Amino acid sequence: MATIIGCPERYIQGYGVLGELCKHLQGMGKAPFILVSASGKARVEGKIAESAREFGTAPVYEIFCGECSRSEIDRVLAAYRDSGCDVVVGIGGGKAQDTAKAAAFYANAPVAVVPTAASTDAPCTSGSLVYSDEGVFESHIYFPHNPNMVLVDTEVISKAPARLLVAGMGDALATYFEARACRRSDSAHTFGGKCTLAATALAKTCYDTLIAEGVQALAAVNAKVCTKAVEHIVEANTYLSGVGAENCGTAAAHAIHNGFTQIPETHGFYHGEKVAFGTLAQLVLENAPGAELDEVMNFCLDVGLPVTLAGLGIARISREEIMKVAETACNLVSMRRMPFAVTPQMLVDAIIAADALGRGYMARRAVAP
Repeated sequence: MATIIGCPERYIQGYGVLGELCKHLQGMGKAPFILVSASGKARVEGKIAESAREFGTAPVYEIFCGECSRSEIDRVLAAYRDSGCDVVVGIGGGKAQDTAKAAAFYANAPVAVVPTAASTDAPCTSGSLVYSDEGVFESHIYFPHNPNMVLVDTEVISKAPARLLVAGMGDALATYFEARACRRSDSAHTFGGKCTLAATALAKTCYDTLIAEGVQALAAVNAKVCTKAVEHIVEANTYLSGVGAENCGTAAAHAIHNGFTQIPETHGFYHGEKVAFGTLAQLVLENAPGAELDEVMNFCLDVGLPVTLAGLGIARISREEIMKVAETACNLVSMRRMPFAVTPQMLVDAIIAADALGRGYMARRAVAP
């Protein structure tokens, strides 16, 4: 089996680059169809308008309804076809981005992704997570190529709620550990190949950047400013994680996230918050060295990522409910990339053990001087 690497055709990151959107779209299309939430439109329309005037474009805005579901993808696809536009632009969070990518794929149109927060690695990936209209995970659509362009304005992102950046760090936290598991099992990744040395290096750099600069970046975003640490964490959350994960493979952490969508209490939590706890459970499942678990657990506590089930809204641990999570997770391709067979029983025990570890760490911090 060959080694394969895929990535966006162009990645643009910088302070204020949203104002250059229409310039960067010139090689893709002249009439952008922009999918964005109502509140997002109010924040970005003025920044885009000057660029649109300069390049003689007239963007058509479509309001995103909030869930990347089959019905929403179909609705957006129909709106795009009626618009007369020639390029899809998805602006917003991961679900808006995924909806834009799916609609562009079915329309055979180029797509640009513009995240307004560094909350997931979805912008750079070649797939979309599809949910029911109620928010329950249903499927993962894989596309033959990555987005044509990803444009990341760190001015916009540094002013977004800090919790979104933290959620992105939770999603990125899994990248290295899942990549390591996939290399150990010699699994095929999203594109059907084996991971390259380049992708493995991206995954490791992603983790190293989080540990070195995550706390500093969070402090800056809490102050609504953009520093070098913020720039580096945004790149880690968005590009290093997205390209690293897709070209090495996801494993238990993301499978556990998808399993958690079976529990309604978790629906109010971000993707990356659930992935972070999934990472802890994966490390327990692997019987990771104590020093490694300690570093990951303390990082999560330092930036405010959940380390317990209660932190994901599950106030009362029911083995039956956790079994639903485990059964869903064990049926996913990502779980089968682990270097050993994982049964629902094993996974239930790992999730409950990870919760117990998290509670212990939280208790020790509470009494620390």
